[in-house]
Amino acid sequence: MSITLSSVYLGNIDYYTAINQNADIIIDINEHFQKQSYRNRSVIHGANGALNLIIPLAKRGIRTKMKDVKIDNSQRWQNLHWRSIQSAYRSSPYFEYYEDEILPFYEEKYESLIEFNAAIQNKILELLGIAVQTTETTSYEKIDGADYRELIHPKKEATSNFVEEEYTQVFSDRNGFIPNLSILDLLFNEGPNAINFLG
Repeated sequence: MSITLSSVYLGNIDYYTAINQNADIIIDINEHFQKQSYRNRSVIHGANGALNLIIPLAKRGIRTKMKDVKIDNSQRWQNLHWRSIQSAYRSSPYFEYYEDEILPFYEEKYESLIEFNAAIQNKILELLGIAVQTTETTSYEKIDGADYRELIHPKKEATSNFVEEEYTQVFSDRNGFIPNLSILDLLFNEGPNAINFLG
């Protein structure tokens, strides 16, 4: 089955479950950027609970297409995000195992949001062992049926085909289990077993 998704920053477990359950993935780079979405936001489990990591963006128009959105590298966001990731996951079982694979994305500068999102997503898919065909849209199109561009959103419940199993999180003794976080949370805590949580 072919599904259409938005370009996102370190997508949540629901997002990667959708990828794992479908053979052909279309990433919409021609939709308009939406504020307060996962397009430039990821949520990890920090010491005090859910922690938003937000990529700062250069000024843009109201209807800027995703493919035209630029990252504001005048802010030291990469350093801040990596320190937050280290603080959250340094004591997780698999942080050291994957650290050298993820760190380069917080050292190399990217101008384009979709290029950064695509690069880190390809690495995550490789680490998870998910082989899918991913293509990008050439224009904005309305989708018949379930449109994952709208379904996977911070202000919405997880999609109906997503059932998350609990796993041990670094700060679960303090904060309890926080569901549907960034794929990094699952990867650092479960390692090679992470794929088994993706339906």
